[in-house]
Amino acid sequence: MVQPSKIPSQNASELITITREEYERFLANDAKVAYLQQELEKLKRMIYGSKSERFIPADSAQLSMDLGQPVAAPVEPQTEEITYTRQKTDKAKGHARMEISASIPRETVVIEPVEDVSGGKKIGEVITEVLDYIPGKLSVTRYVRPKYALPKEQGIVIGELPSLPIPRGNVGAGLLAHLIISKFVDHLPFYRQVQMFKRQGVTLAESTVNDWFRSGCDLLEPLYECLKKKILQGDYLMADETPISVLTEDKPGATHKGYHWVYYSPIERMVLFDYRKGRGREGPEELLKDYRGTLQADGYSAYESFEHKPNITLLACMAHARRKFDEALKNYKTRAEHVLGLMQQLYKIERQAREEQLDYSSRKALRQENAAPVLQELHAWLKENVLQTLPKSAIGIAIAYTLHLWPRLIRYLDDGRYEIDNNWIENSIRPVALGRKNYLFAGSHEGAQRAAIMYSFLGTCKINKVDPFQWLSAVLKHIPDHSTQRLEELLPQNLK
Repeated sequence: MVQPSKIPSQNASELITITREEYERFLANDAKVAYLQQELEKLKRMIYGSKSERFIPADSAQLSMDLGQPVAAPVEPQTEEITYTRQKTDKAKGHARMEISASIPRETVVIEPVEDVSGGKKIGEVITEVLDYIPGKLSVTRYVRPKYALPKEQGIVIGELPSLPIPRGNVGAGLLAHLIISKFVDHLPFYRQVQMFKRQGVTLAESTVNDWFRSGCDLLEPLYECLKKKILQGDYLMADETPISVLTEDKPGATHKGYHWVYYSPIERMVLFDYRKGRGREGPEELLKDYRGTLQADGYSAYESFEHKPNITLLACMAHARRKFDEALKNYKTRAEHVLGLMQQLYKIERQAREEQLDYSSRKALRQENAAPVLQELHAWLKENVLQTLPKSAIGIAIAYTLHLWPRLIRYLDDGRYEIDNNWIENSIRPVALGRKNYLFAGSHEGAQRAAIMYSFLGTCKINKVDPFQWLSAVLKHIPDHSTQRLEELLPQNLK
């Protein structure tokens, strides 16, 4: 027989008798309300709140509000005299301006006084530089190739036309590179660029621009395969995925949700975007079927299958675990602050290694000495508190997520090359998120893969601090005549 339980009513002097089933149902409803409240807070933060995850721990040295506590007697301030010298400035010159870069071309205009200076002596000059803007200019290269009929029926000869990015096309490497950079770096869709050119008196059909882009990607596809091969030859990759909307014939009036799977090599400093129609594990399993090394990713289930592959070691991301506790900070302040404080110590160690520019072996030694004790303390706290929190609460979810990934989270201690998180790959994904807010969707699955090609190259340019326009215009100009056996020379980090 179910034993009844007693709970207090609104009147403190009364007790209400209920069955244990009713009491358990009451607790379940209470947990459900708490879960829905945290989901509502999370949604409100996503829409209206700050996206920063910066954690500032409570500082006992900060001033507190006067809430009735005894006020200490005021301390008589001490004074001291400080003297210093500084260079005298000319007040007539006004405030100092930032110098204009010397790389910008100058046009010099000499302004002589209106007075007669024929008998005067020049004693100096005042130079004023004004930064101005001239809209981008288009140019036309006109190739004239005379044809000659040779004597004695030797045939007709004509000068050979230089290789063009698009055979029999009328777009130069510079214009094609500008169109692509404007879309995938500056996030200007092609139709907006067409309108901008129209204001300059140049009419381009949007369909023509799309054809140019398609042909340009076909030209660069062998180089993309070279980049893919090169990045998979390494032994340390970060992985993540981001959605992209795609128009398809099987969904008229709607879009298909495809995914760009992104792989970043911190050692080789290259990034690869691989488009897939879905978010299933088939995508990474197919691409990484011959990969041997370490794969760093979040806790998404698609990566779980790699845990049992003998040639791949999984490494987790501390930033994703930290984000779970940041989401629980408002409703479970004490517990969340404790974990965030410990994680802050871990990141302080990483910052120290960067500032001191430690090599891989020194960074590993620093972690073993300073980070390992912090991780041991964090692990003990997680195991102690996992049974003291509701499983579906924000803090319960954060603790369970971290404990599940714990063996992968601490593997970064084993090798100084490994990073504590995969935030670098999220920086590579950011242009995709910005771009899809402007061009909204890809026109087809093939178009989404062409976007992946460009994001791979331009992301690699950014990582290696290579000017994307200079690189792309040079590659489009030279790749038609470049040997397929030496394509690696044209990758952003290698092109001279």
